[in-house]
Amino acid sequence: DNWTYSRTFKTPFDDRKWQKVNLVFEGVDTVAQILINNITLGRTDNMFNRYSFDITSVIKEVNFVEVRFLSAVSYAAEQSRCHKAYSIPPACPPPVQKGECHANFIRKEQCSFSWDWGPSFPTQGIWKDVRIEAYNHYHLIYFSLTSFFEKSAQQWSLEIESIFDVVSSKPIAGLVTVNIPKLQTQQTFSVKLQPGEGSIVLLVNINKSSTVEAWWPNGHGKQTGYNMTTTFIMEAGYQIEKSSKAYFRTVELVQEPIPGSPGLSFYFRINGRPIFIKGSNWIPADSFQDRVTYDTLWLLLKSAADANMNALRVWGGGVYEQDEFYDICDEIGIMIWQDFMFACALYPTDQYYLESVRAEVSHQVRRLKSHPSIILWSGNNENEAAIASNWFSIPYADREVYIKDYVMLYVKNIREIVLTEDKSRPFIASSPTNGLESVKEGWLSQNPYDTHYGDTHFYDYSNDCWNWTVYPKTRFASEYGFQSWPSFSTIEKVSSTEDWSYTSNFSLHRQHHENGNDQMLQQIGHHFKLPQSTDPIKKFKDMIYLTQVMQAQCIKTETEFYRFSQSEIIKGEGHTMGALYWQLNDIWQAPSWASLEYGGKWKLLHYFAQNFFAPLLPVAYEDKGVLYIYGVSDLHVDHKLTLRVVVHTWSSLEPVCTLAKEGVTVKAQSAVPIYKESIDDLLERCRNCTRKSCVITFCLVGEGGLQSPTNHHFLSSLKDAVGLEKIHLLASMVSEADWQNGGPVCSHIWLPNCSFALLS
Repeated sequence: DNWTYSRTFKTPFDDRKWQKVNLVFEGVDTVAQILINNITLGRTDNMFNRYSFDITSVIKEVNFVEVRFLSAVSYAAEQSRCHKAYSIPPACPPPVQKGECHANFIRKEQCSFSWDWGPSFPTQGIWKDVRIEAYNHYHLIYFSLTSFFEKSAQQWSLEIESIFDVVSSKPIAGLVTVNIPKLQTQQTFSVKLQPGEGSIVLLVNINKSSTVEAWWPNGHGKQTGYNMTTTFIMEAGYQIEKSSKAYFRTVELVQEPIPGSPGLSFYFRINGRPIFIKGSNWIPADSFQDRVTYDTLWLLLKSAADANMNALRVWGGGVYEQDEFYDICDEIGIMIWQDFMFACALYPTDQYYLESVRAEVSHQVRRLKSHPSIILWSGNNENEAAIASNWFSIPYADREVYIKDYVMLYVKNIREIVLTEDKSRPFIASSPTNGLESVKEGWLSQNPYDTHYGDTHFYDYSNDCWNWTVYPKTRFASEYGFQSWPSFSTIEKVSSTEDWSYTSNFSLHRQHHENGNDQMLQQIGHHFKLPQSTDPIKKFKDMIYLTQVMQAQCIKTETEFYRFSQSEIIKGEGHTMGALYWQLNDIWQAPSWASLEYGGKWKLLHYFAQNFFAPLLPVAYEDKGVLYIYGVSDLHVDHKLTLRVVVHTWSSLEPVCTLAKEGVTVKAQSAVPIYKESIDDLLERCRNCTRKSCVITFCLVGEGGLQSPTNHHFLSSLKDAVGLEKIHLLASMVSEADWQNGGPVCSHIWLPNCSFALLS
């Protein structure tokens, strides 16, 4: 349907006193005609753009404003139909997604036409603020600051950019004063603003006698910001005072040769320090953006930080997030890999479309570039791979047209604008990409998944996920994952009794990934017994639980593989410096790759992530019958630690044998082998043990309370484990007051059939 929004409003000021009056839309979703008092002001066609209409000559005391929307679905279809020269795939999503077609022909949240984890709800409406601005002389439209560190002078500076609309017909002169009290820095500049829209750039050098505290990612230091005031005093006598936070951090994306390995490195240096990126991928938190409140964002982002994450990738099929999202990331130290909103498709490049994209990119970069949390701009999600791997079966003879379009959109337009607007952070054209190698190959590499360059996305649902040898020893893992179901309490809210089975219409309807439900069963089957309960609802709940156990264990194995690969090169591969699993959050209540359910509840995976992303962690794997344990550390100094290796039988809470290896050096920000023993020797040493009857747990302990989480290594599939017993749980609750007074604390119970659960 097409919808029209309209209302009457009284002008709350005397419009004759103002030289210019604008009607400003921060966000319109998506295609609309804007009218005031039956006069058309203009049209909108881009959800990600900001629109400002001059209404100085048409505003009255009482006004009638209308926004006449066109259906996004019919507009996209029409745009596709009009693009007659050649088709731009994909036309439609796969049937399992139950979605709408031609999302690539409309500048709108791509996943609102459906995705493999989300519904097709192609919204239409006014999704951000609308306001009227009235001003004389001049008006500040954008204000941004970016920090730079001059190595030779050992000095921080701030680049302050202000974009103005100047109403008067001749230039306006004046003074701008920048003050950062905590850094004893104050500078005054004389400026001249030319008529029309233009920008002024000021370079503020920070007082060298002040100590600047840099902004650091979560786990690496503080997120210090400094209050700053910028005052514009112009000859017209009208003053603007702008308060903001100044942050100081540098970022470099390092792509250099590695001794003993073909290709190039791919890692981030923050404030000169290499940082292993730990985190996940962010999708829109709701199909209806107005439901996403500050509290929603805080809950999800704080959960990421609480799980020891230091980064998220804002994925290119959603939206550029709201200001509060980036404010929270600045505050809690979550680095952001920011995609531009193009995903899993090819896109048109006609003049009209490119103009809209150019406006979108320049608006978003101006809006967001002050945030220290954003460390990278990335042109699109998987579109280089789509052409390289020929996802859309394009005949070889026609490839050139699409390659030309690709370079036109991401390189000649998006990249050009980003480099002009923001010199403070790196840009890559796609993800996955081979980085500089892709550039060398004309921006489209033959194999963007090459482990020797750039980043990779990797999914494998058929192989046994406990087998670490199937994972790519890549430079940077920016997407990987496994599905699971959200917990019963989350599903219950949107379903009824007849839906509560793994094969119900509901379960099929909510699964938008081809064969997803079967793939989960298959993966569970490798290591667990499938639920046999005769009570259908209990069977469904058990199934849900096992999907979460499987997902947690799979992503644990894969993430630990990436973490222990950071300091080594094996057969030319390694130096992995990032692990961002797919995905952090959910858009609705459905099976997906997320670790946080819709509403924010933690899946088992998220509890696991808190451990497998811990700053200090021992990681084990088996190779040809030998057990290897690595010490993985994100800490900034080396530590001498004790490695405790404890072997239990499944049938007893008492360990069969314990080994303490003292004086183990775990190096700062690296992964080093700290222990090796053949499984046969270990079983011999722990006499009552077989592969099926025993399990290994291990942790690192140091001085001053330094301790890693306890990790585990299974010696056989859990379905083959011998000696598992039914657990009798005892949990006691006490008030906080009693607890603080030394009263009983909740029982800590070690569950022998889980070897990792803790009730507290």
